[in-house]
Amino acid sequence: MAGSRLEKFGTVFTRVRDLMRAGVIKEKDKPIWYDVYAAFPPKRNPLYVKPLTRTVRNTEDKVPEIFYREDVIRAKFYDTYGNGPRTIDLSKSNFVSTCQRFVEKYNELQSSGNFEEDGLFEETSKALLAEGIILRRKGGPTVAAEHRDPILAMKLTKMLAEEQQTNTAADETTSTLRDQTQTETPTTDPKSS
Repeated sequence: MAGSRLEKFGTVFTRVRDLMRAGVIKEKDKPIWYDVYAAFPPKRNPLYVKPLTRTVRNTEDKVPEIFYREDVIRAKFYDTYGNGPRTIDLSKSNFVSTCQRFVEKYNELQSSGNFEEDGLFEETSKALLAEGIILRRKGGPTVAAEHRDPILAMKLTKMLAEEQQTNTAADETTSTLRDQTQTETPTTDPKSS
């Protein structure tokens, strides 16, 4: 077939002209306006040209950050304690994470007004510990090596050695008693009697 069927390419006149050349439209079926348009063409060809106007935004959309007071507490909690002792269970709809409990307790202590802002974080940790929630600081050993007492380490090794000696002596006594009881009671075979 002749030409594109989209009205955006060429004009109606050029498409009808090409269809007549190809024999799709017969000379007797041509439109009434065709001869007038051919005799008096327009001064400017009516082509469809998509305008090249780009909408360039010089101003950037400023989206304000949504930042709540609790977010500062949560950030400090996760920075100090990590995810907490338990994993977050999303399968339970009523599950309250350790961080959320911490934030609630923090707000409760803050509203009571008994503590200063600086010590409120530590007081919240102590209050949760009193409720039975153990928070472990992330990173670093739980007991630093330089703070250990060398005398305590010596006492512990001495106690361990004494315990091992006691256990070996008890094992020897048990094995001796077992040997004596086996020699005193003869074993009889129930099949032979």
